[in-house]
Amino acid sequence: MLSTLLVAIAEEEPAPLIAPPWVFALIAAAVFIVLAFVTYSYRDVSNRHADKVAAHDDAHGHGGGHH
Repeated sequence: MLSTLLVAIAEEEPAPLIAPPWVFALIAAAVFIVLAFVTYSYRDVSNRHADKVAAHDDAHGHGGGHH
């Protein structure tokens, strides 16, 4: 029984891929580039709204010390 199981495991082929391995690497790289672009697009967002926060803090007497 054990020898039959070992022979069956030894003759098992791996599942074929739907694409060559470099295609998967290319897809992963493209996803990371898109995510990097999204992250980059949020740069300096807090500074764009700093004047609104400062005006709100001054009007309500909050001295948050924001820059």
